Amino acid sequence: MYFSKTNAQSPIKMKSTVGFFLLFLQVTVYSQNETTLMDFPNLKKYAEANKTLPAKQSNAKRIVLMGDSITEFWKTTDPDFFTKTGYIDRGISGQTSPQMLLRFRQDVINLKPTVVVILAGVNDIAENTGPISLEAILDNIISMAELAKANKIKVVLSSVLPANAFWWRTELKPADKIIALNALIKAYADKHNLTYINYYATMVNDEKGLDKKFSDDGVHPMLSGYKVMEPLLEKAIAEVLSRK
Repeated sequence: MYFSKTNAQSPIKMKSTVGFFLLFLQVTVYSQNETTLMDFPNLKKYAEANKTLPAKQSNAKRIVLMGDSITEFWKTTDPDFFTKTGYIDRGISGQTSPQMLLRFRQDVINLKPTVVVILAGVNDIAENTGPISLEAILDNIISMAELAKANKIKVVLSSVLPANAFWWRTELKPADKIIALNALIKAYADKHNLTYINYYATMVNDEKGLDKKFSDDGVHPMLSGYKVMEPLLEKAIAEVLSRK
């Protein structure tokens, strides 16, 4: 904290100000943590939107996108794409695969979609909800896929987008873990005849990161990035819909 000479405060006042600021931070963090503990999967995020979603017509093809911020920001970055396609965005910023798994019934199964597109894993690697193995991340993705199939919902699995650094977790080096996780996801998709979208290959740079022409923070796509992803998504959906 910086104080100019002209506005210098007494040590007592400065101490009081700093103490109040720290207390404010503690209360804020405590409040956020309590909210997370009370609703770990953030079920309230889409609860109302799910209730007001129009009933699915018997012959309609409903598509739900399940994911984190990369999915959530897609609709706000390119709303015309969602208006045109009618896809339902159920991304929540910062979420990890266990959080998505816990809300999968509410935000996917109960909407009775024809297809679900799952994009998960980057926030697990960022340890947003604590350390987790790549195998455990895959297990959560598999559980979502199995829940979908059990409810006659077709599944599309997505690669994690490239990233060689996280601005909120600068001590982590995620590039090789992302490559390894994508290999696990693809192997599972191939084994179980599921459609797999390889966003990674089209968006990675020479440093195993998200190319600057697609992102301004190295993690989240800009409009240019989503414009690359959209035809890949539509191709994958068309492919899975063509299967009996």
